Amino acid sequence: MPNDDAPRLSLPEGRFDGREAFDALLRGALSAAAQQGWKEIVFSDADFADWPLGERATIEALQAWSASGRRLMLLAQRFDVLERGHARFVPWRRMWDHIIECRATGKAAGSEVPSAIWTPTWFLHRIDPERSRGVSGDDARARRALREAIDECWRLARPAFPASTLGL
Repeated sequence: MPNDDAPRLSLPEGRFDGREAFDALLRGALSAAAQQGWKEIVFSDADFADWPLGERATIEALQAWSASGRRLMLLAQRFDVLERGHARFVPWRRMWDHIIECRATGKAAGSEVPSAIWTPTWFLHRIDPERSRGVSGDDARARRALREAIDECWRLARPAFPASTLGL
């Protein structure tokens, strides 16, 4: 439940450049998500290799955000890097499986997965993931265009990154 007495976090708008700026924006977005009670968040990236998802602070922010009625969508080309490289995130994902949906595009033609965070009120889009350069903001047109690109990849993707693996 959002704390209405706390001052609302204001998320930056405009261009950002560099890994530190991207990491700070992700951390700020997760703090705002918990504070403002965002119902849905979409994380989208080719493989999440350079996202700070394994950090203790990230998991604490996700834990503070996760509640009944919340939804986290993860879209990637592949999840193997995330599974190997973000040791704290994987158990958190297992625990909150009921609010998380993951899909992978694989190497399907036309499946260039945007590197982005999307919410109903704010977005971050790494236009140049290699250099962590992009834009963030609350512009409705840009947010809608980003969501359409994510939705198209989602449509081509298949379920992936299960919380558990069943075997014989």
